[in-house]
Amino acid sequence: MRRKISIDKLKEYSKELEARVPKDYRHEVYRKGIHLSSLWIPALIYYGGTMIASAIFLLLMIGELLLEYGNYKKWKWARLLFKLPFLLVMRSNERQHQHFTITGGVYVLASSLICALLFTPTIAAISITVMLISDTLAALVGKAVGQRKIYKNKTLEGSVAFFISSLIIMMLFNPLRTFNYASVIACFAAAFMELFEQWFELDDNFSVPLIIGIVLTLIA
Repeated sequence: MRRKISIDKLKEYSKELEARVPKDYRHEVYRKGIHLSSLWIPALIYYGGTMIASAIFLLLMIGELLLEYGNYKKWKWARLLFKLPFLLVMRSNERQHQHFTITGGVYVLASSLICALLFTPTIAAISITVMLISDTLAALVGKAVGQRKIYKNKTLEGSVAFFISSLIIMMLFNPLRTFNYASVIACFAAAFMELFEQWFELDDNFSVPLIIGIVLTLIA
């Protein structure tokens, strides 16, 4: 009886919490949950090696592009597969079918492939990890408490969350890659690219890891 009561109360609390959280914020949480599920990528880069990781990223990217194009063309098999993991949590502009537009998943795989080929496994893993975690925190913090708009829909609070979280990630990787002034510069550059994503017309899933990798590679 006690267990049943506790479960009923838990369900009640869950419904109350869901009612209090705006629908668009819940939508963003679901989206970023999928984003964070890609944390296997930096692990594969570091432990799997450049050749294995690159081959996997390339195959997945080709498959993702084919799936998204099939969804755009309304191929039945592609529409069915695309709806299950992606469609319910995509941005409204990613649901438009007037023009073929690739989603963030392709950019994540493309940046992962380039990072794996151009940078050391440690730097590539750091770059992708920052993109996945810091971008998620920037979006969630910005939507939750962001009040000071800087550029378009980007807020000061979200940018600060990105910068601080990226610094922490750099520190956690310290045994593998020394945390120094280059790390701070890389975090600042990444936060800048994330903030002005629309101005540069570059998806931050692509630009953020690349700028981090470049800075960490060129600056000792």
